[in-house]
Amino acid sequence: MSIAFSLLMRGALIVVLALISGAAFADYPQLDICGPSQPNTPDKTCIVDGDTLWLFGENIRLESYDTPEPNRGNSKCPNGGTELEVELASEATSRFQDLLNGNAWTIERGGFDNTRSQRQLANFVIDGVDVGQILVDEGLARWYPEGPFFLV
Repeated sequence: MSIAFSLLMRGALIVVLALISGAAFADYPQLDICGPSQPNTPDKTCIVDGDTLWLFGENIRLESYDTPEPNRGNSKCPNGGTELEVELASEATSRFQDLLNGNAWTIERGGFDNTRSQRQLANFVIDGVDVGQILVDEGLARWYPEGPFFLV
């Protein structure tokens, strides 16, 4: 076998492997941040905030974790919704988006929450680590309902 043929075959193998790995990662949706007036449709797929998203029309909330609220009216902080809480909410939302868009993940569905919308509760897992735990470790989320409130 000639050196040129060997190099050609090695290059072809690299291209095939790159295509296969890219195809596997392409099965994950690219998650943008939901628009404020984006309608709820069967294909809605976007990040709402640091602990909630829509995935193919299904409203899903992280189970056992809570992140700061992006809207002051939804604040759970003892001091009310402050600028710092809104800033932390933005960081948590961006990090949640980065984690899901930048990694292969699995979803482990649980029950449903007790809100009016009955959101699906789930954990997203990357390399055996719960995304919510990553957010807690980075100071962007708390355990819920037992975790301490964000003191902002």
